[in-house]
Amino acid sequence: MSARPTIGIFDSGFGGLTVLRALLELVPHADYIYLGDTARLPYGSKSQQTIARYAVESLRFLEAHGAERMVVACNTASALALDALTSAARIPVLGVIEPGAQAARRSSSPGDGVLVLATEATVASHAYARACATHGLRAFEMPCPLLVPLVEEGWTDHPVTEQVARVYLSEALAQANAAGITPRTILLGCTHYPLLQPLLERVLARDFAASSPIRILDSARATAEAVAAALSPSAPSAPGAEPSCLFFATDSEAKFQRLGSRFLGRPVAEVRHIDLGG
Repeated sequence: MSARPTIGIFDSGFGGLTVLRALLELVPHADYIYLGDTARLPYGSKSQQTIARYAVESLRFLEAHGAERMVVACNTASALALDALTSAARIPVLGVIEPGAQAARRSSSPGDGVLVLATEATVASHAYARACATHGLRAFEMPCPLLVPLVEEGWTDHPVTEQVARVYLSEALAQANAAGITPRTILLGCTHYPLLQPLLERVLARDFAASSPIRILDSARATAEAVAAALSPSAPSAPGAEPSCLFFATDSEAKFQRLGSRFLGRPVAEVRHIDLGG
């Protein structure tokens, strides 16, 4: 690993830009290559074999473009393709699920409950439940399928989104309690959801204040923190040049540029098209 590493970030679309957003803050002494496989999303409707093939193709692209480390900023690929990626990779590979579970452990006591909000595909994999269990935590996973399109619509502080979030939280907390799990932590298990964290915190404080305090953790931020910890021995002692970011997408470059700026919190100046095949 060079003193100024090149980090590749892979997602099926735009959500992984929240991981890059956190990385730019926590690891500014690096350069970044982001690949969004927008031509083949959503991954959640594909088989595990197909998802693994897509992910490995993206890995090869990032390796060929100089990535020295790969962050799988896609919960579905992290859940279903991480083993295939680590077997095929010549560079270190990190998914978003284990860092999220580790962050939940740090903020919890053994036996505490964790409420995981995620997409239907991630919940169906039960990857978060397994990861939390290895850290002595009981997880209840709740699919929230309406939140991704609301985020992509830009309704991150909209009354409709607030009502949807209130319904999901109410149902999730009730079902978790019925299962004998009392959540002390909510883990955002989708990289779109960090854009909703202020809204979710507001709904929790206002509508569920009678419950014990519940902390919201963002697996995207936790992943960036894990990368920063792994790189800290080689981090330069003084700030260097500003990080460079290259953006690649397999389709809809204009849409990626428009939505990507929202997820990244800064303009995405250029998106280059690549073709990874069918």
